[in-house]
Amino acid sequence: MENTNEIKIVNQSDVEKLIYTIRGQKVMLDSDLAKIYGYETKRLNEQVKRNKRKFPDDFMFQLIDEEVKNLWSQNATANINSMSRSNPFVFTEQGIYMLMTVLRGELAYAQSIVLIRVFKAMKDYLSDNKMLVTSDEFCHLSTITAQNTSDIAKIKEEIVTKSELDKFIKSFNDKRIAKEYVILNGQTVEADLAYSEIYSLAKKTIYIVDNYIGLKTLSLLKTAQLGVTAIVFSDNIHNMLRLTDYNDYMSQYGHPPITFQKTNGKYHDRYIILDYNTRTEKIYHCGASSKDAGKKITSITKIDDKTMYHLMVDELLNNPFLILN
Repeated sequence: MENTNEIKIVNQSDVEKLIYTIRGQKVMLDSDLAKIYGYETKRLNEQVKRNKRKFPDDFMFQLIDEEVKNLWSQNATANINSMSRSNPFVFTEQGIYMLMTVLRGELAYAQSIVLIRVFKAMKDYLSDNKMLVTSDEFCHLSTITAQNTSDIAKIKEEIVTKSELDKFIKSFNDKRIAKEYVILNGQTVEADLAYSEIYSLAKKTIYIVDNYIGLKTLSLLKTAQLGVTAIVFSDNIHNMLRLTDYNDYMSQYGHPPITFQKTNGKYHDRYIILDYNTRTEKIYHCGASSKDAGKKITSITKIDDKTMYHLMVDELLNNPFLILN
């Protein structure tokens, strides 16, 4: 049960000190999360056990003795007391998002905003400073980020009630959270999540028309269903997407298969076309490139009269292939 005594809203710097790297993943201890949310550690873990199917091994796991010892030796202030209880559990970013759906109350909601902001800031730092890591590592991190947003979409769809979902989406207007959102068909949605939701609708093909592409363009496509293929129509202005980035991405994941064709300098606007010329066809007009959507207020609008765009797509399909450098 939630205990609001002696609890205060944590800030970003407080939370960053409680994030550790274990098994190559950023995680938080159950005891730290319990303190943030105003629960006893035992009570928090009871809530998790009641919802065990929502927390697979890649969402949370229990530390082994050696990991507890290493964590204690490297972080003397870590909230660990292995003498009084079994080895602690840790939650990955996906697990923390899932935890937000099983802990209720105003305090849990307020603290969730802070946690979202912290992990968002960490991703932004990696994106803005990708020369600090190898291309292979950055590609891996970008893909994990895209997969995380897909996981959150499934959580919202399957678990959160409509009233909670409305409240959660509206929280992206909160000034305490980095304003990385887009307006999707009149609703404010977190930027990466919007693209992930759109791509997940494709049954056969995804066409992207965008002259300004980057590694993030590819990483967002990772959320497409298996069996879907993609074509990116672009002149790759400023050569922001490199051949090494593309090769690293495809060698690691290979999904979806992606080919590139030129726009021949003819198109200014950005479009997403799903399942072209099929019964499930959908076309979206995008106000900005997916690689930097959310940096400014951007709209994505589903187009009702699709037939007028078929001439454009047919012309694009006849364009020459784009060669990445």
